[in-house]
Amino acid sequence: MSPEERRAFQDYYPDSTKHCYGCGSRNPDGYRIQSFAEGDEAVCRFTPEPFHTAVPGAVYGGLIASLIDCHGTGTAAWEAYRAVDRPMDSDPPLRFVTGSLRVSYRKPTPLGVELVLRARATEVGDRKVRVAVQVEAGGVVTAEGEVVAVRIPEAWLASLASGSGP
Repeated sequence: MSPEERRAFQDYYPDSTKHCYGCGSRNPDGYRIQSFAEGDEAVCRFTPEPFHTAVPGAVYGGLIASLIDCHGTGTAAWEAYRAVDRPMDSDPPLRFVTGSLRVSYRKPTPLGVELVLRARATEVGDRKVRVAVQVEAGGVVTAEGEVVAVRIPEAWLASLASGSGP
């Protein structure tokens, strides 16, 4: 399958859940990150803009946390579908939100370099998926994180789809 034919994990989300600032394709002001399977890991690529600065030359830590967060929940969805041997476009949708987020900053993350996030699930359950994420800049790990992603209940997804909210 060519890169143009691949669909990001986030492309499988129901329209009612595509508003996230980090990964929502329906949020025109957001990052709109995309996560893809590469072998047994999930990979996301993102190039920070000059306004994503913390101090001159370094990426703002909040951006790094946001990328880890959204790539982690996308990876959780992918891993949950894999665990039950279902395609990501099957129903009911398996959609996740963040239960907890831990980020460790190892080195300053430079601006002007594509960031590569690599993630793997370390635990997959019915309601919860734990995901380990590394952020690389120029092949150097600059941050690591762990996302505990919690599955959105079907009733909540249905209320979002109907427009009534959680």
